[in-house]
Amino acid sequence: MARLRSRTALALALALTGGACTETTRANPPAAPPAAPAPPPPAPTVVPPAGSAEPAASAAPAGSATPADPSVTQAAFSPPPDLNVLVISIDSLRADMPWSGYPRDIAPNLTKFEKTAVSYTRAYSMSSYTAMSLGGFLSGRYPGTLHRNGYFFEQYADDVHMFPELLQKAGIRTVNAQAHFYFDKKQVGFQRGFDVTKIVPGLEADNKTDNNVTSPKHLKLAQDLLSDKANTGGRFFAWFHFLDPHDVYIAHDGFGPYGTGKKPRDKYDSEVAYTDSHVGKLIEFVDAQPWGKRTAIIVTSDHGEGFGERKMHRHGFEIYEVLVHVPLMIRMPGAAPRRIDVPRSNVDLAPTIVDAMGAKADLPFDGQSLVKEIYGAPPEPRDVIVDLPRTTDNDRRRALVQGKYKVIAYGDDQVFEVFDVVADPEESQDLKKSDRATFDRMVAAYKARVARIKDVCPKFTEKLRGKTKGKRC
Repeated sequence: MARLRSRTALALALALTGGACTETTRANPPAAPPAAPAPPPPAPTVVPPAGSAEPAASAAPAGSATPADPSVTQAAFSPPPDLNVLVISIDSLRADMPWSGYPRDIAPNLTKFEKTAVSYTRAYSMSSYTAMSLGGFLSGRYPGTLHRNGYFFEQYADDVHMFPELLQKAGIRTVNAQAHFYFDKKQVGFQRGFDVTKIVPGLEADNKTDNNVTSPKHLKLAQDLLSDKANTGGRFFAWFHFLDPHDVYIAHDGFGPYGTGKKPRDKYDSEVAYTDSHVGKLIEFVDAQPWGKRTAIIVTSDHGEGFGERKMHRHGFEIYEVLVHVPLMIRMPGAAPRRIDVPRSNVDLAPTIVDAMGAKADLPFDGQSLVKEIYGAPPEPRDVIVDLPRTTDNDRRRALVQGKYKVIAYGDDQVFEVFDVVADPEESQDLKKSDRATFDRMVAAYKARVARIKDVCPKFTEKLRGKTKGKRC
């Protein structure tokens, strides 16, 4: 949940029309490259990330996947007809966690869970802050295509339908409990399709930062909802978004200290360890229930977090890897654990959940179901879009990830950067000088792909940041 530490911190509690979010340090957009003819985009390629258990030489057009057991190549299962689904999203959770090589043991429960799941090593959030990412997650669409108000804390118009509505139509019980006051506003749209919404009690409402410690009460709310037979007597979908890793970072006794215990990353790591302990208890609780074995569990994040990389701190405003590369782990009954190294997006989660639960997918999803590859089908390579629409507090950013390359477009696609994010995950070397052919090819691929995306202007356009003169939005 991002909050802006700068100008226009309007009172969200009054009308939810103010922009307030934790700010990354803004960098000047790169200078526009000279025009060059662009060849048509090639088919996407698949290159496993550094550290993958599968060597790059073995990558094939069908995708890269590493089973926990090398003898397992195709699971002979599909979701049970009485499947439940639980989504646990964790705010500000970076991709560099212990299961991906981070040296501090800050998430033992999630590390254990990752070994039981289909784990996507190159998963992307929808955007770089919560209001956009979760609006995209719930709708299954790119946030820039949704009718919205245009402020940093977005409100999504009534005609934006959320995928839990499809589950309700299928007779599936839908419940959620959240830990920030933003989720408690019906006009935001995050409650659409839910039979039950609970908010952690006693929250301090501050749209500039988050001083609350919520995991213990949030865990209790989740367990209470999942203990109620009105919710779990039949099939159900549940969603809990844990907030504690969000700034302000608070060091917790018994979790660390890490490093000196004083640096932001040290405190953040304590927050992650603290949250991990509560998420671990929730997973243990689910596994102990009579319905636990037929319940899929999805763990992911809405965005990452910056600690000085490219002069960025916290999140929002930019879409570099540190802010949008996130964990994604899906444990589904009967699916063999493995790691999948092709790029995927959280835009795929809505169609995946609807597909797995057998509901009718009659919303215009931008993503695709992952169910077949979760159960062993080769993961076909496809493009990933990261979308940060223009608001009152940030200029527009959009990215295309294709194979190992990523192109970032600034503003109204006036300026581009291209990176090999497998060889250069820090995005330190723009390829426009060192590999102009790849740069031109990726820019052409981006333009061809976004030409099929139908963006909409938000309701309020007067104060949009970076708006081109003469354009409405």
